[in-house]
Amino acid sequence: MPLVRNPILPGFNPDPSILRVGSDYYIATSTFEWYPGVQIHHSTDLANWKVITRPLTRASQLDMRGDPDSCGVWAPCLTHDGTKFWLVYTDVKRKDGSYKDTHNYIVTADSITGPWSDPIYTNSSGFDPSLFHDDDGKKYFVNMLWDHRKRPHSFAGIACQEFDPATNKLVGPRKNIFAGTDLALVEGPHLYKRNGWYYLLTAEGGTGYDHAVTFCRSRSVWGPYETHPAKHILTSKDHPLAALQRAGHGDIVDTSDGRTYLVHLTGRPTTQLRRCVLGRETAIQEAFWAEDDWLYVKNGPVPSLYVDLPAARDDTPYWAPQSYTFSGENNELPLDFQWLRTPDTARIFRTSPSDGVLTLIGRESIGSWFEQALVARRQQHFSYDAETVIDYAPEDERQFAGLTAYYCRFNFFYLTVSAHNDGQRELLIQASEASWPLGGLNQQRLLEPVQIPQEGKVRLKVTVRGKALQFWYALEGEELKKIGPVFDASIVSDECGGHQAHGSFTGAFVGVAASDLNGTAKEARFEGFKYTPVEDASDRYEA
Repeated sequence: MPLVRNPILPGFNPDPSILRVGSDYYIATSTFEWYPGVQIHHSTDLANWKVITRPLTRASQLDMRGDPDSCGVWAPCLTHDGTKFWLVYTDVKRKDGSYKDTHNYIVTADSITGPWSDPIYTNSSGFDPSLFHDDDGKKYFVNMLWDHRKRPHSFAGIACQEFDPATNKLVGPRKNIFAGTDLALVEGPHLYKRNGWYYLLTAEGGTGYDHAVTFCRSRSVWGPYETHPAKHILTSKDHPLAALQRAGHGDIVDTSDGRTYLVHLTGRPTTQLRRCVLGRETAIQEAFWAEDDWLYVKNGPVPSLYVDLPAARDDTPYWAPQSYTFSGENNELPLDFQWLRTPDTARIFRTSPSDGVLTLIGRESIGSWFEQALVARRQQHFSYDAETVIDYAPEDERQFAGLTAYYCRFNFFYLTVSAHNDGQRELLIQASEASWPLGGLNQQRLLEPVQIPQEGKVRLKVTVRGKALQFWYALEGEELKKIGPVFDASIVSDECGGHQAHGSFTGAFVGVAASDLNGTAKEARFEGFKYTPVEDASDRYEA
């Protein structure tokens, strides 16, 4: 079989839940505060994947206005019961401090592309829910259990309760079936059944460099569960030089010819500070069932960079430049793009079928948790170019729009067209470069503005080469020229997302934004967007 290089889902694609239906494979990944909710990827060979849908598309299913950074949709679980698809997800409303407000829901669909149902509310006792369909027809809902009284952490174990599809309710007693191991922080549960055993796969050790996949089993769904002889079947925690770090939060799939694979979360750190600019990605490992009825990762527990898969991967689309126009009907964006939190897209952007222009409606600041006009795509390469052309006539310093490399409200670089308080149009770079400890929380560094003519379109560009980020601009009829210093691109990463370890969960985006802090909804027009991968040494690893 061909050797395929991990990750199979590069860029911000964490918490994979994998499913096979016939000859089709699907992986659902977390989207956190980015809308629409949940990415579902499709493959027929485990090597080549494509995003085909984001099922949580309307306010009745998901409204994240006010959700803090790295909250929103956590750890979806995608299953099929032989009749229809089931998708379980958490909408996290608060995560910092002692308390977690974590609301768990189920939606269903006959087809993977929908339409998906309105949500069924289940519980709020913890996060990372999943649904297990037993062979006797019963369904069980499992999630990690949060106990705000526990110290030094509040991860209280894995809760299991029967779900009744006739009434769409949890029924019967709830039982804590697994307290976790000494690695602690047990979460991400998935149940399976094989040869009369119930298997429980969990994630432990947090989402940082101690992350791991833990495996256990029982003869009853209710336990007690014994832990795998190796305890953790996948982890990089004791191997700091492995190419794939932060390995954990996994799920299992069987192929039609009897092979077994484990998909899992991973990160690829860069710089001596070990920053994961591309966020948490999805990798795959070959696994096997031994004579003792335990699952083992081939060549594990350290994840392999290269894995035998049924087919080779076609890397051509991965390296191809992507030129986008915004000509979708009914405000439909190209599938690579998302926005933040709100289901009410008509208030923040509109597309134009006639000329492909994206109009952003200036709303709150780029750091808002409620309503901001920001449309972006994932950074999926360590080096890239991105550019657009903006047509915008701001009236004062409270109106600004432009091109941004964005992680969250604490970490972004933003080249804007704005104006001085006397109305003179100018280019201004806004840089928010928080790292822990935060100190001056979200304090922006404003570089000396560059005056530009009052009229005319402006070409904006950002180039990222590993750690180095540089902005460029050009007036109509002129060549591009640099603006501002070379910034540290690794700031736009999990490790600098404004929290200590295990607190920032998304990944870098690049896109366009518009703010009107006067409240007059000043519009900015963007004529297309181009994203060009640039191959460099950071994108290649040796086996």
